[in-house]
Amino acid sequence: MSHHPATLVPPPIGSGDHTRGDEHAPVTLIVYGDYECPYTRKAYRIIQRFERRLGDGLHTAFRHFPLTWIHPHAQAAAETAEAAADQGRFWEMHDLLFHGQGALEGDDLRRYAEKLELDVGRVTRELTERTHAGRVERDVASGRGAGVRGTPTLFINGRLHADSYEPDVLGPALDAAASGAQRVDR
Repeated sequence: MSHHPATLVPPPIGSGDHTRGDEHAPVTLIVYGDYECPYTRKAYRIIQRFERRLGDGLHTAFRHFPLTWIHPHAQAAAETAEAAADQGRFWEMHDLLFHGQGALEGDDLRRYAEKLELDVGRVTRELTERTHAGRVERDVASGRGAGVRGTPTLFINGRLHADSYEPDVLGPALDAAASGAQRVDR
């Protein structure tokens, strides 16, 4: 059975997802991203502006999709974000990883953990033991199942946003979703 990519949808946001914003917002944005991808970083900055502008009108989820064959540090960065999540600091680490995208070596990741006042020994141990690899792989598998092939890939209210993430294109798409256009997925 083959699916046309436009018919594929990501799994709905669940308790295992990293989200920010009001879960009852009229617009849900699911982002599949890679911390080492310059395009994901650009989209991240644009999405941050819309998060500020739309406030409680936007519910955002970030799912890992490290493109390990082109970005050698993306997997470790994703696992570091998960290690931070276990200490209640996912979004802070998420932001640091994008801001420090050019510096994602092991020492850099430990420095970010220190900056967030995490238990650095625990983070280092979890990275060495690959404690969070399975969590990252679950996101990747959910993305593959939804037709994700690269990063960033955005879904607005459960529908693939197959267009640009530039503000002049993404903004009207978010506004259209907010005005009650198709709400497939919560």
